Amino acid sequence: MPIYIALTSVSNEGRKAIKEDPARIKANNREIEAMGVKILAQYATLGQYDFINIFEAPNDDAIFKVAVHLTGRGVAQVQTLAAKTLDDFIAATKK
Repeated sequence: MPIYIALTSVSNEGRKAIKEDPARIKANNREIEAMGVKILAQYATLGQYDFINIFEAPNDDAIFKVAVHLTGRGVAQVQTLAAKTLDDFIAATKK
């Protein structure tokens, strides 16, 4: 299945929500997985982005749905990137 990376910046409202209920992040993960998207890894980060998520999804439409879900509450901005493993990238360049 295709791999996607989501770079997330949390808004002030999002920071407040996390401070009040950090477990909400895990609840959000369950909602994402219910959409058919597998969470491969998640990292809280310092710098420009607050979180980096690595997803496996059946197609772009599933990731669009997740992106709308994540940004629809107004608590985060998400930049989503399609990704390939190095082996898949090398194989694609040989075609």
